[in-house]
Formats: sequence, C-alpha cells, structure tokens
Amino acid sequence: MQPRDFSLYGAVDLGARQAAAQRRQQTAQPGASGAGPGTEAGSGYVIEVTEQTFNADVVERSRTTPVIMDLWAEWCGPCKQLSPVLEKLATEAAGQWILAKVDVDANPQLSAALQVQSIPMVVAVVGGQLVDGFLGALPEAQVKQWISQVMAAASKMGLAASAAEDDAQAPAGAERAAGPGAPDPFGGQNDIPDAFAEARQAMERGDFDGAAKIFEAELARSPGDALAKTGLAQVNLIRRVNSYDEPAVRRAAAERPADTEAQAKVADIDLASGRVDEAFDRLLGVVRRTSGEDRDKARAHLVGLFEIFPPRDPHVTKARAALSSLLF
Repeated sequence: MQPRDFSLYGAVDLGARQAAAQRRQQTAQPGASGAGPGTEAGSGYVIEVTEQTFNADVVERSRTTPVIMDLWAEWCGPCKQLSPVLEKLATEAAGQWILAKVDVDANPQLSAALQVQSIPMVVAVVGGQLVDGFLGALPEAQVKQWISQVMAAASKMGLAASAAEDDAQAPAGAERAAGPGAPDPFGGQNDIPDAFAEARQAMERGDFDGAAKIFEAELARSPGDALAKTGLAQVNLIRRVNSYDEPAVRRAAAERPADTEAQAKVADIDLASGRVDEAFDRLLGVVRRTSGEDRDKARAHLVGLFEIFPPRDPHVTKARAALSSLLF
C-alpha cells in the first residue's frame, strides 16, 4: 500500500463539463441526495464529496479518521454492484472509517488529480496521504480484507478510533492545559463523575499511583472512556518524568542520537515542560533516522503521547501528518 501525492492545482479537465453541470443541477434540486446508487445518506458514515469539499471532508478529516473513497458514475454498472457493499461495510464500521463517494462525471478535476482511468475505483486517505486501493467490483470478502489493511496502517498512527466517538467523549474545554503543555483531562470542569473527582484529588496531592489505579479501573469497566484514557496517559507521563535524572537523560540523548529510549525520555520531559512541538519533532526525527524495532518503538511512544491530548489538538494534527508522510 503505497501513497501517492495528489493536488487539484493544475488538474486536467477530462471534457465532462456538460455532465458535471447537469449533475450539479440535479444534486441542487430539493430532495436530491446526489450520493449515488444505494447511498445510506442518513447514516453519517457515507458522505458525498465534491471538488469544493474534498480538502475539508477527505484530506483534513483523514487526519483523525481514515477515509475510503468510492469513485463512481451513474452509467457504471459495476459501480452499482460495489457501492452497496462499501456502504454496508461503512455502516457496520459505525464511524471507524468514513466512506466518501465521488461522482467522477460531476468532478472532472478531482478525478484527474486522483488519476482515475477506470471505475469503480476505491482508494483510502490516511493522515492526509493517499493510499492505493483497487479497481473493479470485488467480492465483499476481498473488500473487507483490503479495509483491514487500511485500518492496520491507520492503527500505526493511532487513528484506529473514530473521530466522532472521540469528539463525543472528550470533555468540553479539554484543550486547556492543566500545567505547562499537558492538557487537564478534566478540562477544568467541576461537574465530573465521583471517581474522576477522586482521581483529580489524588493528582493534586501528588498520589499519581492512586490516580492511575482509578483511571485503570474505569478503563476496565469502559475501555472506550476517552476521559479515563487521557487521564491515565497524563498520569503515566508525570510518573515517568519524575523517575528521570534530567541532566543525565539529556546528556545521553545528545551523545546518542539513535538511542530511541534516551530520545523518548527527553521528549517526555519536553512535553511535561510545555515544549510540545519540540517533543513531537524529536520523536519524528527518530522515526526518520531509524528502522526496524527502534523505529517502531519511537512511533509507538509518539502515538502514546498523542493520547494525552484531545484528538483534534493542532499539535497532534500537525505531528500525525508528519508521521504519516514518514510511514507511508
């Protein structure tokens, strides 16, 4: 699964202007969904994408949730076989990935930018990078297998959970930091569950082990609890940093640039001190310079640091995009 660069700038018009105009007129009429054959438009997991909405609905969205693109046309018989399969799988996935449908006749510049030569064509966008897919109406089993590969690639970047779920579970105001750099898992809220109020009190008195146990117990009951996940990630960061000898750690990192463990420790210290971009850039540099097990350790540590922040935090979005370009 290799990425391809793509851009709408300078894309060649495929000579479908008249068809595009007719399609836009149809989709603009009241009651016209414009989402193609069989689209479950009300599900929220299947969206219609145009040249105007591509960057927002596909590229930016892919930085938090994988997007799978179905390129189709009204006259295409195999498209009418494949589209219902993709829509069914998107509904079953319930937001783990989003299906974006593109009418190639109505969007000739986008089709050219994606190098569409035949349809149906299916590709994925993960972390802002285009990942090659397949052509033709494959059986459902093969489509599922390909989607599994896409999700495995997304998981390496910490994108396995849906942005919709993260947004729903993330506390209001979570972007605010509790201290330098690290966000308060409670977002400064006073009205929080009793268990988390107890965890907050434990953190305030320096009992980080006690706070960790509370978050761990909550995650055992509810593995998808974003508040507990963020809280535990922050507590673990503090516990790690408290165990470091900062001068020794920084000296080791300076002397051994390829030492993943030393670089990860300095990244922890930088993040806890509010130097978020420096922390992320350090680990991205390790991913760039290393390979094999060392590279995977640096990637995993970086993704772990992402969990300290809300999913749409601008620092995380920027670092995810950089990580995507290094991995794919």
